[in-house]
Amino acid sequence: MTDAPMTKSTRLGERALLSRDRFARLLQVLRQDGFQLVGPTVRDGAIVHESISGIEDLPEGWTESQDAGTYRLRRRDDRALFGYSVGPQSWKPFFFVPTLQLWRARRRDGSFVVLEKTRSAPLLALIGARSCDLHAIAIQDKVFLEGPSVDQEYLARRSGTFVVAVHCGQAGGTCFCTSLGTGPRATLGFDLALTELLDDKGHRFVVGIGSESGAQVLERVGYEEAPRADLEAAEAIVARTAAQMGRTMNTDGIKELLYRNAEHPRWDDVASRCLACTNCTLACPTCFCSSVDDVTDLAGEQAERVQRWDSCFTMDHSYLHGGSVHASIKSRYRQWLTHKLASWIDQFGTSGCVGCGRCITWCPVAIDITQEVAAIRASDPG
Repeated sequence: MTDAPMTKSTRLGERALLSRDRFARLLQVLRQDGFQLVGPTVRDGAIVHESISGIEDLPEGWTESQDAGTYRLRRRDDRALFGYSVGPQSWKPFFFVPTLQLWRARRRDGSFVVLEKTRSAPLLALIGARSCDLHAIAIQDKVFLEGPSVDQEYLARRSGTFVVAVHCGQAGGTCFCTSLGTGPRATLGFDLALTELLDDKGHRFVVGIGSESGAQVLERVGYEEAPRADLEAAEAIVARTAAQMGRTMNTDGIKELLYRNAEHPRWDDVASRCLACTNCTLACPTCFCSSVDDVTDLAGEQAERVQRWDSCFTMDHSYLHGGSVHASIKSRYRQWLTHKLASWIDQFGTSGCVGCGRCITWCPVAIDITQEVAAIRASDPG
């Protein structure tokens, strides 16, 4: 986890400049310090987050086109390393893992003995984290670490994480982070934040420091002081990205809007299209639903309890005392959207949406959360 915010001792680093070679050196230094690098790379026609060895594994020269129900990789006309918006994965699977064994027991002397579990997790360095995803991590931190019961498995994976953020230089067709105040500039949760510059002056990165750990790593890598022209170019890139959003969402009074429209006819309309496939919740960087399964082997000698990702779109998720509370697709979609944009605020003090647009891109029938909210607002009697 990133440490304390930067102090006066890191002030010079706010104007730091890294060449492409020094950025490659930054990744080497993090590996030398024992971090497992996790960053964007091209696999199976998408830009995904995986373990990487260094700069050579990044999606150099690749970008993507996104719209509702559409994702396509395409080539850029330059060698940008971070010239895309967001891929199908957030960083969620690295901390809130999809499948987790909670405990395991074996039969011994006529009884069952719970086998001791060693809680270990790699020390992760997130490379290329975007602002929307950093806000999503902060939301999941609040869910798993700041409640009455701390999730020790999540804590073990989050502890010591080093984050190299990238201010977005390109908005996607389904992005709407500006509507939620979560981007495109990274403002929290990072140790170092980069703006990628690629022009006739060369390939380089303007670097901001978010923690003392970031400052110390940068000192070891070595850097130059960024000239004013590069600082202005970096500001212009972020401003241009903010103006490129593929979607917008009016969030004024959105909690009250959704609460007073629980019986709006739009819920029936969206239910007629929704497949309840769970894609939106699995791609979402903040959804945290899970279920628990108890399993025994055929010989009855071993048992285990396993936690798995679940979704409020499955029938079993709301199964209580002989029936499902949300038996219809209408009620399940309404539960998801209303929780995400309304009751999440009551529960955690913030919206559950960060405007990444993944739920729009990866919906097979192209349901668009921004359109659904706009349709309800358009005929709101209140």
